[in-house]
Amino acid sequence: MNDYPTRPLRVLRVDASARRDGSISRRLTDQLIAGFQERGSRIDVTQRDLATTDLPYLDADWIAANFTPPEQRNSAQRATLLLSDQLVQELVEADLLVIGVPLYNFSIPAKLKAWVDLVARAGLTFRYTDAGPQGLLKGKRAFLLLASGGVRADSAADFATAYLRHVLGFLGISEVTLIAADGLMQRGEAALESAHQRIEAEAAQLRGIFLQEAPAA
Repeated sequence: MNDYPTRPLRVLRVDASARRDGSISRRLTDQLIAGFQERGSRIDVTQRDLATTDLPYLDADWIAANFTPPEQRNSAQRATLLLSDQLVQELVEADLLVIGVPLYNFSIPAKLKAWVDLVARAGLTFRYTDAGPQGLLKGKRAFLLLASGGVRADSAADFATAYLRHVLGFLGISEVTLIAADGLMQRGEAALESAHQRIEAEAAQLRGIFLQEAPAA
């Protein structure tokens, strides 16, 4: 039994598009979040906009700090890991993860890969056991809102979707829903309309399962 009826649902929204205006993936995440919020649903949204977050790429200093036991880290190492710690905490506290995924050159944007690298932390979001790696973020659900110009979702040329499903599953998030506005250069408005209909249906279902809704007027 979850405790969502007694507290707001905690949603982490991650936007990865470099575009602020005219971004289809941002438009899709906007719609899904708005759908959760309909009819007085109680929801707290943390937004992590990767376009405006200065994400470091992993380097020798970061790796050394990460593999130093927490109690032995010096002040410089703690500072090096500060943003990563914040990103991990956002993910740990979320019940629901919503990721806007623009397809760039058949895969995910570099900043989204950097975010993955910063939240995939042994001992925090996964751990190694005698039976192999074990994700520590179980009980969460994720939505991937994918937008692509020429590539169809889950096709042989889509290297983003399978990767994100795998890495989220590695962290313990096995319930991953893909909603795609794909092949926009060929399908145009039909692709958008299909995605919008899926979003409306998924949002309505989630409000009924997870969220306490105000009575209809």
